[in-house]
Amino acid sequence: MADFEDGYWSSNDELRLHYRDYPGPASRAPLICMPGLTRNARDFEPVVKLLGGKRRMLAIDFRGRGESAYAKDPMTYLPVTYAQDMDILLRDLDLKKFVLFGTSLGGIVSMLLAPQWKDKLAGVILNDVGPEIGKAGAERIRSYVGQGRSFETWMHAARALAEAQGDIYPGYRLEEWLRFAKRTCKLASNGRIVFDYDMKISEPFKQPGGEAGVDLWPLFNMLEDVPMLILRGEKSDILEKATATKMVKKVKQANLVTVKGIGHAPSLDEDDAQSAITEFLKTIK
Repeated sequence: MADFEDGYWSSNDELRLHYRDYPGPASRAPLICMPGLTRNARDFEPVVKLLGGKRRMLAIDFRGRGESAYAKDPMTYLPVTYAQDMDILLRDLDLKKFVLFGTSLGGIVSMLLAPQWKDKLAGVILNDVGPEIGKAGAERIRSYVGQGRSFETWMHAARALAEAQGDIYPGYRLEEWLRFAKRTCKLASNGRIVFDYDMKISEPFKQPGGEAGVDLWPLFNMLEDVPMLILRGEKSDILEKATATKMVKKVKQANLVTVKGIGHAPSLDEDDAQSAITEFLKTIK
C-alpha cells in the first residue's frame, strides 16, 4: 500500500479532523475521497492501489470516524455539518481543480458542496448514491447503525460481518471479510475489536429525513455540465435503478456503470468499479 501523510484541520466547533494525503503529480486534479456513514479513510485503499501514485488522493475521516475527533454534540452528525467541515478543508487546501469522490454519505456531501465549488470541479464520482435515497435501504441502515458490538478477535469480526452483509457481497471469501473488518473496525483499548466510529452518529440519522435533510435534486442539477461517473451496485437498495437512470438524463457528461452482483455499496476493488474509475480518470486532467 502506498505511503501517505496524515493531514489535519479544525472544524467550526474546534474538532480536530483527519485525512490521509496520498501523494501524486501536481499537474493532475487530486481526488477528494469521502466515505460512507459508518466508514473511514481506509475505504479508499483499493483506489490508492489502483492508481499507484498517478494522482494525489485525500481520503477523509468525517467527524466521529477513524482518526477524526468525536463530536461533543451528536446532532452535528448531519450531512450539512460534514459539508461545512469539508468546505473549511477545501479552502485551506486552495486547490486549482479537484475531483469529488463520494461513497454513499460521501456522495451526499459531494452534492451539498456543488454550489460553492462548481468552478473548481474537474469531475465527480458518486459511488452508489444519488439525490433520492431508497426507503428500504435507509431503513436497513437505521436498523444496525450505532449498535455498539465488539468482537474477541479479527476473525470473529470478519465472520460477524459475513453473516450480516453476506447478501451485499455474496462472492466474498473469508479473506475478503477479514480485509473488510480491518477497514471498518479497530482494536479498542480493552483489547476488543469494535467498529471505528462514534455510536452516536446514529442519533440524527434515525430521525425522519436524516439521510440528507434537504432536497438534493436542485443541487445535483447544478452538476449538469460536470464530468460524472455514477457507480451503482446491481442489487443496491440505496441507489435505485430508476433514480440512477434519471440522474444520467440530468447530467450531460454522466456515465452510469453497474457493478454486477453487489449491493450497497461497491467496495471499489471490484473489476467493474476499477475499470470504470480508470477510464473516467483518463478524461480528467
